[in-house]
Formats: sequence, structure tokens, C-alpha cells
Amino acid sequence: MVGYIILAVAALLVLWLFFYFVPMGLWISALAAGVPIGPMTLIGMRLRKVNPHRVILPMIAAWKAGLKLAISDLEAHYLAGGNVERVARALISADKANIALDFQRAAAIDLAGRDVLDAVAMSVNPRVIETPKVGAVAANGIQLFAIAKVTVRANIDRLVGGATEETIVARVGEGIVSAIGSATSHKEVLENPDKISTLVLEKGLDAGTAFELLSIDIADVDVGKNIGAQLQTDQAEADLKVARAKAEERRAMAVAREQEMSALVQERRAAVVEAEAEIPRAMAEAFREGNLGIMDYYRMKNVQADTKMREGFASDDQAPTRGPSEEA
Repeated sequence: MVGYIILAVAALLVLWLFFYFVPMGLWISALAAGVPIGPMTLIGMRLRKVNPHRVILPMIAAWKAGLKLAISDLEAHYLAGGNVERVARALISADKANIALDFQRAAAIDLAGRDVLDAVAMSVNPRVIETPKVGAVAANGIQLFAIAKVTVRANIDRLVGGATEETIVARVGEGIVSAIGSATSHKEVLENPDKISTLVLEKGLDAGTAFELLSIDIADVDVGKNIGAQLQTDQAEADLKVARAKAEERRAMAVAREQEMSALVQERRAAVVEAEAEIPRAMAEAFREGNLGIMDYYRMKNVQADTKMREGFASDDQAPTRGPSEEA
């Protein structure tokens, strides 16, 4: 009796292990879809820590769509950390849309961190990217703000290593600034905004990116400030400040020269006073040595008095003549 129980337990354990390693529902689905999957393949996947449902179900969908994907490639992609389901769906979508995409490229795109299914969908249905408001100044100094809508399509061949949408937006913004800056007047841009699109498209902004640029449409153009007039005003204020500073410098130099001349005059006056103070000493010395007599001294005094009198007469002649009323 105990032997039968042990045998039954062993049989149940074997059945449990078999159904664990070989999911019967999945195996039957694969056989019904014509996918050649054997029990040993499922057992090997379990032993390699591969979830059979994550690999077999996408493979069944691909086979039913006419794509003969190899179980080894799908299992290797799963072990590498890829999303087998999205790769299979991307391959099916690309095949239906007649887009050249093989499993190796799709797997590389997925492992690179790009959404390969979204890339295929963008190749079929282009995406519209709206740029932020870009400001630029025309040649006449008027500031303009423009918003563009960029239609792009994914380039499957450049998805690995290609630049992202941020690069497209940045390049389009740069092209808008260049186009507005090259315009002679802001009116030219307002009248023909399509010139911006033409100039930007001619630059080939999609080079090195994961997208193909289809069109650029200017959605809105707004007029901003008169930057040219503002710059001229700022320059005039700066020139005025410089002129004031130079004038103040010249005034300070003039004051310094005036003070210097005043000091020089004072110095010369002091020298004259000092020289005049030496005259009495010189005369006294001349008297002592006999070089100057008393009569000579008086004659000199008479000459000085006569000179002062003549100077007084000259000053009276130069004074204005007073009328009779003023004399009265």
C-alpha cells in the first residue's frame, strides 16, 4: 500500500514537472499555427530562464503574418533584455507597409533603447512636432517671434545612432533665427512667412538625425520690440555718459591748472616782496660804503614822487567825465 502511494506521488511529481517545463496550452497553440516547436525546445527555454510565453506567442503572430522568425533569434533577443513582442509587432507592421526592416536591425533598434514599433508607425504616419516660440531680429531692428510645425518621418536606417527630436527642434529654431535675421525688413517676413520654411528646408536640417524632414510650416508670427531703436537709445545714453565723464575730466584739469598758476603767481609775488624788502638794506649798505650820498637819495625820492604824481594824473584823465547834474 505504501509503495502504491509513493509511486502515485512520484507520478504526480513527474507530471507536474512535465507540465511546468512544457506548457501544454502554448505547445498546442504553436502546433495549431504551424510553428515547429518541440517539447525539448520548451524544456530548454525553461532551463535557460526564458519565459516561453514571451517568445512563443510573438513567434506565432509573426508566422501567421508570413514572417518565418527563428526561435533561436527571438530567444537570444529575450536573453539580451529586449522586448520580443514589440520587435515582432514592428516587423509585422513594416512588412505590411512595405518598409525594409529585418530582424537584426529591429533587434538592434530595440536594444539601443528606441521604440522600434513607434518608429515603424512614424514611418507610416509622419509626426508633427511644434517648436517653442523662437525670437529673432530682422535687419531693420524689429523683433519677431515665430512658431513652426515640423512634419517628420522616422528614418529606419538612422535610428541607431541618430539624433532625437530635440535636435530637430533646435536646428529648426536656428534656421528660423537665421531666416528672420537675413530679412531686410520685418514686413517681408510677415508678408511671406513661407520664405522661412523654404530657407530652413534648404539647410538639410535632418542630416545625422533619426528622422526625415518632410515639411516646415510657420504656424504663427508675432511682432515684438523695436530692438534697433532700443539699442540706439542705449548707445546714445552710453555716449552721453562718456562725454560727461570727459567733460568732468577736462574741468578737473582746468581747475588743477588754475590752482597751479595761482600758486606760481603767489610764489612770484612773494619773491618780489622779498626783493623789495632787500632795497632798504641795499641803500643802507650803500650809505655806509659811500656809494650813495644824501643828495642822491633826495633826487631818487623826487623822481618817485614825480612818478606817482604822473600816475595820478593819468588815472584822472582815464576816469569818465561827469555832467553838470552829476557835479551839482
